[in-house]
Amino acid sequence: MFTGIVEEVGIVSNVSKKNLALTITVKCSKVLEDTVIGDSIAVNGVCLTVINLGSDFFEADISYETLDKSSLKHIKSGIIVNLERALTLSSRLGGHIVQGHVDAVGRITGISKCGESYRVSINYPQELDKYIVSKCSIAIDGISLTVAKVKNNSFETAVIPHTYEKTTLSQLSIGSLVNLETDILARYVEKMFHASSKDDRLKNMMAGLIYV
Repeated sequence: MFTGIVEEVGIVSNVSKKNLALTITVKCSKVLEDTVIGDSIAVNGVCLTVINLGSDFFEADISYETLDKSSLKHIKSGIIVNLERALTLSSRLGGHIVQGHVDAVGRITGISKCGESYRVSINYPQELDKYIVSKCSIAIDGISLTVAKVKNNSFETAVIPHTYEKTTLSQLSIGSLVNLETDILARYVEKMFHASSKDDRLKNMMAGLIYV
């Protein structure tokens, strides 16, 4: 479990292929503090398990499923990535609850300056539409942000200078792919609403049979 508050930006120093999976090496410093093999670190919003580490790096495997569902399929040496260690019970929940389980990959369609902040527009797949509403939380490459506006399978978010400069957002451009994770609370509400609707339909069908 994560908060979507990026702790530091790391650099991918090596990518090696293992059958259908990848093993990556990430150079970093902050997220290595108190980290041991087996711990979880979010890399661009994807929860990965540390399989090896040193004084200035950690290694993690990326499964074929993760490669298929996230932008990590395009990962290569030299790129920078957002990093966050897993939440502890004593941590402050500064962002929102982020699982590190990517729902879909979005595409940057616009980046513009708005005063001191930035306006970022992202196009998303149709299947996420029911989870994305104005003022809801969303994780973009592991960054906890708020949806400002939604229209035609696209949303806008306002990014303050600190977040823009201290994460990979400053390196993105129009056409860049980003990992999207919708708010888990929205997914649970949708599931319960769907189940409730099915129950109502079933009750109506049973009532009709009784009266017949």
